[in-house]
Amino acid sequence: LARELCQRSFAKKVFLCNSGSEANEAAIKLARKFGSKDGRYEIIVFENSFHGRTLGALAATAQPKFHEGFGPLPPGFPVAKFNQIDSVERLITPRTAAILIEPIQGEGGVRPCSRAFLIELRALADRRGLLLMFDGVQCSLGRTGDLFSYETYGVVPDVLTLAKGLGGGMPIGAMLGSDKVATVLGPGDHGTTFGGNPVCSMAALAVLKMLSPQMLKNVKQQEDAILKGLEPLARYPFVRELRGVGLMIGMELTVPGAPFVEACRKKGLLINCTQQVVLRFLPPLALSDSERRFAIKTLRHVFEHAQAG
Repeated sequence: LARELCQRSFAKKVFLCNSGSEANEAAIKLARKFGSKDGRYEIIVFENSFHGRTLGALAATAQPKFHEGFGPLPPGFPVAKFNQIDSVERLITPRTAAILIEPIQGEGGVRPCSRAFLIELRALADRRGLLLMFDGVQCSLGRTGDLFSYETYGVVPDVLTLAKGLGGGMPIGAMLGSDKVATVLGPGDHGTTFGGNPVCSMAALAVLKMLSPQMLKNVKQQEDAILKGLEPLARYPFVRELRGVGLMIGMELTVPGAPFVEACRKKGLLINCTQQVVLRFLPPLALSDSERRFAIKTLRHVFEHAQAG
């Protein structure tokens, strides 16, 4: 599995674990070890980010609602504004070791980075000797129409974390590292009891095999069709914005989203809501035309009812 991930990505080394939180914990430890010789330990993160629920990953999650009751959290995670390179530059100090970002924020409301912003981040990290780390837990493994979301943007990170879809329902995560970081963690620096176990590794290999060019092509075709189908719904007065990449689409409302989620569920359509007002659509990568039409028809009925009521 590690060899397959390396062959299909930029990576030279892979650390296998059990979840996205663990993959991000590994990335945090790697970044701190990388900067330790110079006294650097801070990792710049972004508003509305979400990196997991363990203490390190939670500290990197810049959403106060997830912090309540769990402080004090580990320090060292200054928060920049999303898609604003000046905000990142202002936070860099002699203590900065890395930048950690989701190319597309999921829990943050399905907010994609601009390609220009990621290009600027890559250049900034190179100039200042920082690691650029992408959290691809939700937005990789075919979700954008490419195997890895960094390919969609054409910007290669030093570290990429994966989980969720990697195991097709089995618990597995991974941290991928480039040549630049391949030897940062040595024996005894980090570990895992069940990471890379045979059952989950075989499941992940099966997933990678299924993520064929044909499957990825379907993602991009369905993205175009879904956005075209949702455009009329985006004209309703309670819709603020439609956005997304691939099969990771968000519709921001001006009203709470929970009633829409419940109304859809009653009609047999499962969606969810993040940030209280963003309907998040994450259909299966093998979405069929008939399933897409059912989803859009259901949403239209729900919207019509909301407009009437």
